[in-house]
Amino acid sequence: MTTRQWARAAVTGALVVVAVSTAGCFRAQARATPTVVPDLTVPAPPPRIVDPVVAQVPQPVGLADQPPQNTEIPRPAAPVTRADTAKPEAAKPEPAADPAPPSSEAPRAPQTTLQTTPVEQEADVSRKVQDLLTKATADLSRIDYARLNADAKTQYDQAKRFSSQADEALKTKNLVFASYLADKAATLAAQLAGR
Repeated sequence: MTTRQWARAAVTGALVVVAVSTAGCFRAQARATPTVVPDLTVPAPPPRIVDPVVAQVPQPVGLADQPPQNTEIPRPAAPVTRADTAKPEAAKPEPAADPAPPSSEAPRAPQTTLQTTPVEQEADVSRKVQDLLTKATADLSRIDYARLNADAKTQYDQAKRFSSQADEALKTKNLVFASYLADKAATLAAQLAGR
């Protein structure tokens, strides 16, 4: 046998094997056996058995035979006002207090303002606030108030008010509040000047 015949025989054999195997696949079919379908209905819940609850009423307790020990009505403490937010022109005279019995306590020291800025940074923060106020005043001085619309006039007035409040807070050494107000005033003034 020549190589050509050998090749032909090999190809023919391979084709026969492929034909037989594919023919068997087409003819063979799996047959399913019928299976029993399970019952999928949900059973009814069992009946609820509730035990009755008997409420127990506590016995009333009589009043104590002793008279009350503290017959004074506590008075609310006077509201504390911060020195940096109090308006001097709105000060009202305090009503005369009832004469208190002499006490062994020492008189209290006057209340001081809480200082949140370190002493080393006071001068630096104060200078920054002054710079912001100067910038806000310069921006506001360049604006013609008469030519502003209603919203712009409101912003102009707010910037002026923030500037004056920041100046007051700076005088009372409330540097955090003064810095906040000066920043607001400078921002509003810069926005108005940019229009």
